[in-house]
Parts: sequence; structure tokens; C-alpha cells
Amino acid sequence: MSFKAEYIWIDGTEPTAKLRSKTKILDDQAKGAELPIWGFDGSSTNQAEGHSSDRVLKPVFTCPDPIRGGDHILVLCEVLNIDMTPHESNTRAVLAEVAERFAGQAPIFGIEQEYTFFDGARPLGFPAGGFPAPQGGYYCGVGADEIFGRDVVEAHLENCLKAGLTISGINAEVMPGQWEFQVGPLAPLEVADQLWVARWLLYRTAEDFKISATLDPKPVKGDWNGAGAHTNFSTKAMREGYDAIITACEALGEGSKPMDHVKNYGAGIDDRLTGLHETAPWNEYSYGVSDRGASVRIPWQVEKDGKGYIEDRRPNANVDPYVVTRLITDTCCSALEKAGQA
Repeated sequence: MSFKAEYIWIDGTEPTAKLRSKTKILDDQAKGAELPIWGFDGSSTNQAEGHSSDRVLKPVFTCPDPIRGGDHILVLCEVLNIDMTPHESNTRAVLAEVAERFAGQAPIFGIEQEYTFFDGARPLGFPAGGFPAPQGGYYCGVGADEIFGRDVVEAHLENCLKAGLTISGINAEVMPGQWEFQVGPLAPLEVADQLWVARWLLYRTAEDFKISATLDPKPVKGDWNGAGAHTNFSTKAMREGYDAIITACEALGEGSKPMDHVKNYGAGIDDRLTGLHETAPWNEYSYGVSDRGASVRIPWQVEKDGKGYIEDRRPNANVDPYVVTRLITDTCCSALEKAGQA
């Protein structure tokens, strides 16, 4: 007997990478064994020139395939050069070094992935040639006049759970046709791997409903909310005391750090971080308790308990999770280490 392995990888498209995948047929002897590397044409994925186009897929994360069922699997891969070094588009390899360096601080993340459904050229729920009622009742709403795409969302959630992903919730968002799912809490590499697979499952699930999902940070211009990937973060010290919470918040705003982060938090970030629609301006850093207009929010419960986590509200929906988790881990854990709070 044989089974299907869907090899998934992140390509080299700029400014926002795309997901790619292809199917490998493996025999039963491969079950439980280390999965083989596989090649692909990098010249077709913006990862090579045509005269030297071979690139390598190295499996790094495997889970059941909820689409095909049975013994079939999904295989997330890193992209390598033919000499087995990480390809320049391989942001996972860079995160792995940072995650290992600060593993002793036990950093964990929860990422809130917002996205928007489109039916052709229109956001799902937008009438042809016009606009729906203004924002107000859509967020966490109910009813066919305010909620669009719930059948797809439920199918995606079920697929993620069948795949064994750590999904902690879903909700309708502020704009019609806009939704969110949350991945975590997990360590940096694990949360990023699982978010990429959950994104692939989102696109693949929506295919069956003849609609598309986009991570565009501002899918509709004007007085409509954008789409983010709010990133929740803590270390062991932050989960034990409030001083470490403040140290982390201060570190994210120190010197060039705000711009170093924002420029890597997803293409089109200045369209979304305007200071309106529950955002802080992209070129200003702030933090505050229970403040969704700040760059970084400290939940009220964290202040009350004197420990917990922080939420970086700046990352776009289209952010690379390997990049955002690396930047936050490096910045905050370095500061905590320097302050003797590691």
C-alpha cells in the first residue's frame, strides 16, 4: 500500500511569500521513518535562476492530512540549496538559531491570524457595485445579514483540528467577510510551523467552496478595518512577574527597535497602521494596559494578576511568522537577560 504526502513550502515571492505544494507518493515502508528530501524547480517559485534551478525540500513538520484523510499526511518543508545550506528565502533557519539561544527563557507565542474572504473581486458579503452597512455588528456577530463565510470557517477549523494543530479559537472580525483564527500557545518554531500549515489549509479549504482567502492587510480602502496578526508573547519570567512585562514592552520601543520590527512586520503596513481602526501609527511606538490603540497592549488581566503576556498589535496579516517570532524573541529575551530577569 502507498500513501500521499503533500510537501508544502514557502516560496521566494516578494514582498510577500506564497505557499506552494506538490504530492509525493510513498510506500508503507516510509511510515514512521524519516521522510525523504525532494527537489523542485526554483526558477518557477522565485527561488532560482533557470540555468541552475534545482532546489531541495527538507521536511520539518508533519501532520495528518484532513483533506484526503486516511494515512495521508501534510509535510511542511524548509527550502535548501543543493549543497544542503538554507536558501536565502528560508527564514525558518534563522529563527531556529534564535529560538535555541533563548530556549532557557521558555518563550511562547499565540498568533491571531486575521484574513478576508473574497468572492471574485469582491469581499464576501459586499453587494455588487456597492458597500454593505458600516462596521458595527459584524464583529463576533450572528445572522445571515451580518455573517458571511461561516461554513468555510467551520470547515477550516475542523480540518485544523483533524490535523492536530494547536488552534485555540475562531471569531468573525470587524469587516464583513473577515475572520480570525488563533494558533498557540506554542514555542517560536512550533507556532510558526503550525501557522503556515493552517494558512495552507485555509486556502485549500476555501477552494472547495469556490472562494478565496487573502491576508492583504488593507483589503478595502477607506473606513474599514485592516487585517493583522496580533502576536502574543511571554517568557517564563513574564509569566511569573510584572517587572519582566514592563522590561519587554520597553525593549520593543528602545532605539531603532520600533522601525526594525515594523519594516519586517508585513508588506503594506503603513496602509493598516494609521492610528485609526484599533491601530497605532506605524511610525510611533507606544504601550499601555487594555489599549488597542497602542503598538503593544498589556491585557488588563495581566496588570491585575501582576504577570502574564503582552500583545504586539503591529504585525500584518501577511507577516512571515518565522520573522515576527524571531524579532520579538531576540529583542525581548536579550533585554530580559541583560536586566537579570531571564
